[in-house]
Amino acid sequence: MALSLSSPAFPDGGPIPDEYGYTKRNVNPPLSVSGAPDDAASLALILDDPDALEPTGKVWVHWVVWNVDPGTAEVPEGWDPSASGAEEGQNDFGGRGYGGPNPPDRVHAYRFELFALSTDLDLPPDATAADVRTAAEGSVLATARLTGTYAP
Repeated sequence: MALSLSSPAFPDGGPIPDEYGYTKRNVNPPLSVSGAPDDAASLALILDDPDALEPTGKVWVHWVVWNVDPGTAEVPEGWDPSASGAEEGQNDFGGRGYGGPNPPDRVHAYRFELFALSTDLDLPPDATAADVRTAAEGSVLATARLTGTYAP
């Protein structure tokens, strides 16, 4: 079975409900994970907005989580990763943790990218998505992506 990421709150490619937005409840939507390889030591998750490149000059990072237990099947709404031993890094809002969709100009597509890794990542609490991607090089066993849209 291939690594898979989905959400009961929205279909792949569909609209992310307003409540998960940065100016609304600003909590992560629930996610479902399946198919992690048996030899995975951890999972990492990055949520970003590639459509922010034009208005902000960069792909905007909304959430960075690593060292998630590979046996995780459900990420609940409003999840606290530290309660299960996972780590959260810096988002582009200037804080740690989840920062919901907040497009400045038009409908944007948001990517939830999941990585199954052969190791845990030894990163500081202020690690960025780029740090996670660099640290994961050579240990990615599988990837999955869920995309949702959000309108201003």
